[in-house]
Amino acid sequence: MLAKKHIALVAHDHRKIDLVGWVEYNWRSLLKHDLVCTGTTGKLVSETIERKRTTEGGADAPKLSIKILKSGPLGGDQQLGASIAEGDIDLVVFFWDPMSPQPHDVDVKALLRIAVVYNIPMACNRATADFMISSPLFDRAYEPLIKDYSTYIQRILE
Repeated sequence: MLAKKHIALVAHDHRKIDLVGWVEYNWRSLLKHDLVCTGTTGKLVSETIERKRTTEGGADAPKLSIKILKSGPLGGDQQLGASIAEGDIDLVVFFWDPMSPQPHDVDVKALLRIAVVYNIPMACNRATADFMISSPLFDRAYEPLIKDYSTYIQRILE
């Protein structure tokens, strides 16, 4: 993974305000990277960063690089999982709501699972996101170790 990261930002409905608050606090750091968001979260993140950039950023603030996927329940979680499997995502900030059942719980679980399989750093709450974005590795190149599942797959095929 390069110094410029591809960062996925996702939030369930009851956690979008929390993620927007985190983005408002960290907008300058996030502008240095490429963002990928699901549906409504992407719209909120884009609006938040653009507002901060135009009111506080000045002429030297870089443009926002953001790709907005479908809404989570409409396939956005699966799109994001596919991007992880293809090696297009470097880290995930996913403020999920542990207190509300989601109509797409299986997609959420699959997304969390695929991030673990590919050893993608993932924050599911603000404290972890704060630790992740303040890490010296956040703005440096880093080569994560990817577990070799070939023996597991071979065993299944036999």
